[in-house]
Amino acid sequence: MRRPTASAAVCLAALMDAGVASAQLPVAAPAQAVAASSPAATPMTDGEVRKIDRELGKITLRHGPITNLGMPGMTMVFKVADPSLLRDLKEGDRVRFLADRVSGAITVTAIEPVR
Repeated sequence: MRRPTASAAVCLAALMDAGVASAQLPVAAPAQAVAASSPAATPMTDGEVRKIDRELGKITLRHGPITNLGMPGMTMVFKVADPSLLRDLKEGDRVRFLADRVSGAITVTAIEPVR
C-alpha cells in the first residue's frame, strides 16, 4: 500500500478548505435566486392575443422578448397555469404577461389586458 505524499495532503487540505468556503455560499444564494425569479423581479412581456383555446387551456400570443427565458419575440402557443386567466380575453387584445417553465413547458403564469 502506498503512503500519501505531502503534495496529496496539501491537495486534500485545499479541497477541504474550498468545501468549507463553498458550504457558506448557499446561505446568501437562495435569497438572491428567489428575488430574481419572483414575479415582482420579472418584467412583464407585451403581446397580442392571436388565438384562445379555452378547452385545452392554451393561448397563442404574438409577443416581444421574454427576458427571463432568454426568448426572442415571436408568435407561439402557451399553456396557461390557470384556465381562468383566459376568461376575460379575446382575440386581438393587447396584453402584458409573465411566462415561465412549469414542469418543462413554457407556461403563462399571469396575464392582463392593456386598456
